[in-house]
Amino acid sequence: MTMTRTLLQERLISIVKRFPQRRMLVVGDAIADQFVYGAISRVSREAPVFILHHEQTETVPGGAANCAMNLVSLGARVSLVGVAGEDTAGRALVETLKTAGIDCSGLLVSEEIQTTTKVRILAGQLHSTRQQVIRLDYEGGALNSGDLRERLRESVAEAGKSSDAVIISDYNYGVVDAELGATIRDATATRRVPVLVDSRFRLSSFPGFTSATPNEDEVEQLLGKHFVAIQDLEAAGEQMREQLGYRALLTTLGSNGMLLFEEGVAPQHIAAVGSRDPVDVTGAGDTVIATYALALASDASFSDAARLANYAGGLVVMKRGTASISSDELVESVLR
Repeated sequence: MTMTRTLLQERLISIVKRFPQRRMLVVGDAIADQFVYGAISRVSREAPVFILHHEQTETVPGGAANCAMNLVSLGARVSLVGVAGEDTAGRALVETLKTAGIDCSGLLVSEEIQTTTKVRILAGQLHSTRQQVIRLDYEGGALNSGDLRERLRESVAEAGKSSDAVIISDYNYGVVDAELGATIRDATATRRVPVLVDSRFRLSSFPGFTSATPNEDEVEQLLGKHFVAIQDLEAAGEQMREQLGYRALLTTLGSNGMLLFEEGVAPQHIAAVGSRDPVDVTGAGDTVIATYALALASDASFSDAARLANYAGGLVVMKRGTASISSDELVESVLR
């Protein structure tokens, strides 16, 4: 092992050790990820489909809630601002988050809305691994309550006073609108707190923040282009960073790693770590932005934060379902 490599490892590990000192704010679409497991018993007489014998149903935090779970798993103190319905999925979601130690005072529970829920059906033979066969989405619908909107802005303004970084986790379910974006900007401007954006095809609605973590598909959708060569993506990524007014843009490329575009620096390609055959990519983007943002809040450079996010992404895709990683796992991966 070379001295250069040893110094890099030491620098990354020192950043991870600062994670418990940081307070993070996540604002966005809290989702209930539900996994229904079943064993194939026989073929139905009613239609050419399998009948599953129900084994168990598991509800875990997804979306912005999964981002918050990853942050707390990495050791940070975390507040979550969003909405949930006064329903079974919403109650299970809030209970899990509170048990994990996340501040849910800004997670508004209302009878006026339905908790956005993604139900994944996983099936298999009696002693085989369960595989996802279909997903059923229950979307919460538009957030039209003026009272809820005002309470969201108040929660962001209050939590933003003591946060070391803010993550906007936008899954296009309507929690973060233009007014809430302006509130985030106002709450963080005086202390120059980093604001990171993870937006599902709406990144152009969040200009002028610190950084974002779009995947390759999202970049193609935003720019209306299909990239064949990595050189084409490099040119487009830098153009996109400038247009959005970000200091950096971290584009995730799946098994091809990441591309970091930083103001005044040539594009940096970060090779993927770990296996090139992921077990499950569900929620991997939440893990990436959680690690990236927490590292930046811990005084890391964009390059070092991106490297840690790359290690985190390589770890979480080897876990089944909506998962998170710990700081110990992250350090072990850096050392390995």
